[in-house]
Amino acid sequence: MSIRIVPQEQLEQNEKSMQEGHIPPLLFANLKSLYSSRAERLRQLAADHPLGDYLTFAASVVEAQQKVLHDHPLQRDLSDVLKPSGERPPLDIAVFPRDAHWHTLLHALIEEMKPDASGQVLATLENLEKASEQELEEQATALLHHEFRAENNDKAPFIWAALSLYWAQMASLLPGKARAVPGEHRQFCPVCGSIPVSGVVQLGTSSGLRYLHCNLCESEWHMVRVKCSNCEESSALNYWSLDSENAAIKAESCDHCGTYLKLLYQEKDHHVEAVADDLASLVLDVKMEEEGFSRSSINPFLFPESSIE
Repeated sequence: MSIRIVPQEQLEQNEKSMQEGHIPPLLFANLKSLYSSRAERLRQLAADHPLGDYLTFAASVVEAQQKVLHDHPLQRDLSDVLKPSGERPPLDIAVFPRDAHWHTLLHALIEEMKPDASGQVLATLENLEKASEQELEEQATALLHHEFRAENNDKAPFIWAALSLYWAQMASLLPGKARAVPGEHRQFCPVCGSIPVSGVVQLGTSSGLRYLHCNLCESEWHMVRVKCSNCEESSALNYWSLDSENAAIKAESCDHCGTYLKLLYQEKDHHVEAVADDLASLVLDVKMEEEGFSRSSINPFLFPESSIE
């Protein structure tokens, strides 16, 4: 089953199905706590970590996102983007027209970060500040189409932070609900069409269920376990960890497509966070590359140096 978002009134006749045992197909981000919780987790993980400085830098970007979210809320009517027969996600990164709000968010992020920045980070922020709208649009389009270039990697985390905040705000304004329908391409976010950063096996009302966390709009969508999140094969999966079988972070690899995705188990560690813990477990990425697997996901603070095929 894949996931579609439809106008809320279309689901009114099915409201009785929202009962105990029903699996919510889609979870929208709680923007009131998302960034503060992520920043706190990044700073917690940074303590005594070999990549502590970079985790602290990532935390500063996320904290800036929190402030910019508060100061620059998006006001936009998105009631016309939900088409009952549409096959594309409503906020599809391939076709959805961006407006100037994301530029506002980017420049606000720059202003938030500049006072405490130095060295290469400050130089990058100043270069972005001077960039024309056309240059910013070209770089944004390249990132959204997975056209990565090593010479632009220093700018990518800031541009993506603004784009992500923009898409997350739009996702929060969608006037509809999600339902599971027959279909494919479950490896892509049903809200924006981007790819996951990691998968989270949850606690609480959705205990034991796997949700993939979008690396752009921050939505989470359900995907059954014991299926490859990239190609949906189930016959050639293996699970890898650095510590033990009870590790809170594992990599699910697929011999069929040659990729892997990290899974974070809240049962093992209640504090795991989709972006922070994925970034802090780079040693596991190195191990998976040594085993011949490639990532099927992208962390917003760790972009490849070349395009993904």
